[in-house]
Amino acid sequence: MIQVRRALLSVYHKEGLVDFARQLVSFDIELLASGGTARALQEAGLPVTPIERLTGLGELFGGRLKTLTPQVHGGLLLRRDVEADCREAAEHGIAPIDLLCVDLYPFAETAAAGAAAADQAIEMIDIGGPAMVRAAAKNHRDVVVVSRREQFAHVAALLGAHGGAVPRVEAARLAVAAFARTAAYDAEIFHYLRGRGDAGDTWPPHWATGGEMLSSLRYGENPHQRAAWFAAPHGFWSAVKQHQGKEVSYNNLADVWAGWSAVRDFDECACVVIKHRTPSGLALGPTPGKAFALARDGDPLSAFGGVVVFNRRVDADAATPLADMFLEVVAAPDWSGDALARLRKKKNVRVLTLPPAERLHGRDAYFGLGDATLVQEPLPRPHAPAAWQCVTQQDVDEGTRTELFFAWRVVRHVRSNAIALTRDARTLGLGGGQTSRIDACDVALLKAARAGHDVSGAVLASDAFFPFRDVVDRAAAAGVRALVQPGGSRRDQDSIDACNQHGLAMLFTGERAFVH
Repeated sequence: MIQVRRALLSVYHKEGLVDFARQLVSFDIELLASGGTARALQEAGLPVTPIERLTGLGELFGGRLKTLTPQVHGGLLLRRDVEADCREAAEHGIAPIDLLCVDLYPFAETAAAGAAAADQAIEMIDIGGPAMVRAAAKNHRDVVVVSRREQFAHVAALLGAHGGAVPRVEAARLAVAAFARTAAYDAEIFHYLRGRGDAGDTWPPHWATGGEMLSSLRYGENPHQRAAWFAAPHGFWSAVKQHQGKEVSYNNLADVWAGWSAVRDFDECACVVIKHRTPSGLALGPTPGKAFALARDGDPLSAFGGVVVFNRRVDADAATPLADMFLEVVAAPDWSGDALARLRKKKNVRVLTLPPAERLHGRDAYFGLGDATLVQEPLPRPHAPAAWQCVTQQDVDEGTRTELFFAWRVVRHVRSNAIALTRDARTLGLGGGQTSRIDACDVALLKAARAGHDVSGAVLASDAFFPFRDVVDRAAAAGVRALVQPGGSRRDQDSIDACNQHGLAMLFTGERAFVH
């Protein structure tokens, strides 16, 4: 047990502070506090010793220096069972501090305000707070560290159950949470400064990842895998709102991200149906309802149990067909009241409102490999089709170029190897996640045929170059009129010759779009 006799409180947000401090006092715990925390406790009539009375030093440099003193850190770090530590503490008048409660400056909240708050964000980089938290957490054999307001009730209950003491095993758990908090806090600062360009374009020698837990999840990809949901504070995911339905799952979140990544590539009204992180159908439409119907019917078999994401406000007309089929999640940037009312008859479907793209935190994309993290720049928006190169004798008119641009934007979000067959701004067949490009083409043609789509007059997009002419030959046999691909194979001429032989047009984008 750690018997708590003396506590230091230093918090930015004061919610719950007075009640927690009052509970500490009820256990005859002496209170120390810094600055505004001390004033709040004094105003509440609680006995408290301001930190400057302990240190003999007032705030310096506009409040930047308050607690970085031997009296504070010595009280947190001294080992009660080490004779030399106790002797030195007595020689220097350092008394032990048994409980530390620190709420760090709201750096992420301030940084989220953007460039207008840049100076304030720098001032919100807490120095003394993390230093105290780390000191207390290091010495968790003797010190209890409270690093989040949400821990007040738990710690108060422990003190109540153990007569003003806290079991060391609980202090160790609180120390884990404390180091996680300071690590995430440092990661917020790292990503903010890097996002401003302060680190230049080079990769740093170390990488920091962080985030706060938005929720624990029922399970991961499979029921026997534990999982949780962490995200950068005040970023995209922290602003997602769930209106109804079961708790979102690990797989739901992965599918929503894939869907949102796809539809945000379109300025037009777009809808995508996602299955297992890849589109099964994507379409544009004059209204969200029409876009959904076309996306769903691109592959109606796969749409069953899918995740549907829009890039426009959804009205009642679009919500009606959503409520008429089994879907896991439906997500959009906004919903009309009538749309939400119609979806309530499907109690289990998860209905989400997604924040705008500017809420996306940072400029990097991550992928976990066990204990390693791959980091890359996000896939940029595609080049305009005016910059593409027509490499065949047959050129395309403006309408076909527009259709190819739609197909290219779709195939960029289909798992590689990927082929997209489209016509009239809707998908007819998608082949993705295949180990060869010809397999992807065969799957796209198979799915189009299964759904009853005639692909004659359609266009075909490939996420990478054609190393052989086989895809061109299949496309020609199916009646495809034009193709778009990145180009760059040593055997580009083979596919160009095949297009010329079949009278097809082919354009090179000059950019590959693999998604693994």
